[in-house]
Amino acid sequence: MNQVFGPVPSRRLGFSLGIDLVPFKTCTLDCVYCQLGRTTHKTLQRQEYIPMGGILREVEKILNKGKRVSYITFSGSGEPTLHSGIGKIIPRIKRISSIPVAVLTNGTLLDQRQVQEDLWAADLVIPSLDAVDEKTFQRINRPHSSLNTKMIIQGLDDFAGKFPGKIWLEVMLVRGLNDSKEHIQKMADIIGRLPVEKVQLNTPHRPPAEDFARAVSSKDLRRQGRIFGGNCEIIPDLAPAREKILPDEEAKNIAEAILSLVTRRPVSLDDISLALGRPTNEILKYLEFWRSGGRIKSRVYQGKNYYQKKD
Repeated sequence: MNQVFGPVPSRRLGFSLGIDLVPFKTCTLDCVYCQLGRTTHKTLQRQEYIPMGGILREVEKILNKGKRVSYITFSGSGEPTLHSGIGKIIPRIKRISSIPVAVLTNGTLLDQRQVQEDLWAADLVIPSLDAVDEKTFQRINRPHSSLNTKMIIQGLDDFAGKFPGKIWLEVMLVRGLNDSKEHIQKMADIIGRLPVEKVQLNTPHRPPAEDFARAVSSKDLRRQGRIFGGNCEIIPDLAPAREKILPDEEAKNIAEAILSLVTRRPVSLDDISLALGRPTNEILKYLEFWRSGGRIKSRVYQGKNYYQKKD
């Protein structure tokens, strides 16, 4: 499977079957906290980066295996709304499955009417908003030169007011960049006027693109959450989904499954164990196999070891 991955356990979406619609690090932003590293292709150009037919065949193949899937999620290694065919792919997936569809987006293209219409068939959209002033926006998100906070906020407000599904707004707080009392209050005032179901506060918990992108403490995150009001939840406080041990017939593919997880994003030993339902001592053997073969590397972040693909 090239563009479809998982199902993987998620703190918000249970077991998520991920769909990657764009080439690695094709995005409208170059966020300092991105767990996938720096953006290599910063663009606003929408096009059919990956053929739709292949994506749909991959989704159907995995669904036919009968794996536990809570959401089919458009996310992956770049901004999914850059794919010009997302508005056709979502309805086609819903015709072959009753599993709800979620779209994780940075929200930068929601001011475009076509993008809004393309997401109409989704059940859940999770846009992000990390800054509400230009200085902070440039520091934390490093956007394409054509983007600004005014158009993003206006697009989000317009989309949220029309979208028939659920909207959860994610805010990623980075220590020293967008977590000042003044900025938090300004964000809370603006977000409080947006018609979203909930606000989800997050902070980097995997190795970021830039070493200076540090996490906010759990205590501060909860304190800041109170400023956003009663519909705010703290992502790190949510328990990840857990899976049972994989059937024996799938165990032979465990090495490839581990490599697939590691090449998508930095993951810890516990992350892999939860995702695949295998004991950590077994996972370690395969990790060492791929590490010694030069395919992956490890990195310590906030006292925890993470595995990621080797450059």
